[in-house]
Amino acid sequence: MKRLLTLLAACIAACAATAQSRIETFTFRSALLGAEKTCSVYLPAGYDDSGRSYPVLYLLHGASGYHGDWAEKGNMRQIADEAIAAGTALPMIVVMPDASGTGENYTGDRMGYFDVPGWPYERFFFEEFVPAVERRYRICGDKARRAISGLSMGGGGTAVYALRHPELFGSACPMSGLLEAYGDPGENAFRRSVAENNPVQMVRDLSDAEAAAQRTVRWWVDCGDDDFLALANIHFYEAMRLRDIPLQYRMRDGGHTWRYWQTALHDILAFVSVGFAE
Repeated sequence: MKRLLTLLAACIAACAATAQSRIETFTFRSALLGAEKTCSVYLPAGYDDSGRSYPVLYLLHGASGYHGDWAEKGNMRQIADEAIAAGTALPMIVVMPDASGTGENYTGDRMGYFDVPGWPYERFFFEEFVPAVERRYRICGDKARRAISGLSMGGGGTAVYALRHPELFGSACPMSGLLEAYGDPGENAFRRSVAENNPVQMVRDLSDAEAAAQRTVRWWVDCGDDDFLALANIHFYEAMRLRDIPLQYRMRDGGHTWRYWQTALHDILAFVSVGFAE
């Protein structure tokens, strides 16, 4: 009897372990980039046993970062687990891509979400990365259940990607986004790419048909009142309102910090879950 109870306890413990969420890495070789790229992937509790498909949030890191930032600095697994357990967010897969540079602290060459000479990252993201991830994991793969968000440089990538591909994303949520060019780009490839992919100017330049397409995206923009990018985010809000594109805009107490982005993530998980459920 004692042995049977021990085996039963072990089985229960094993089941509990398999029911936990986890973050794993996925690496594959890109033909476009001629290099291997790795992403971090959050799988919700029960993913292995459910057999069903899940909505997906692409969650982008900022400059001087890499695909592990949201897990290591942003506490995203605990935030997602708590939101799902509380019922404020739906179980979802969260994919954290890598747009790091080759230099010290992940800066320098190849940093960023846009194409630069010799490094077509944006093409890679849409032509190789998203298809590879959505083949590997049980992802629903339709617009309504695909969302994108990101902080700082990743907020700029979020805005540009959704502006260019409203047919792919049901929700787009820049956090403290790099939404305008800053400084003199000079010979800096990253700054030039930011100047050439300016979300505020992109919104101003939308045709009537393109603006109508943006109204099919659920927009949420969040930036702290002490953030050095606050004015750029206000300009984005103004440009969107002038084009009659609805968005939820939040300016809360805080700056360009991980503490701020952690609190923002709670709200964003709830916001995208409403879109997933519609």
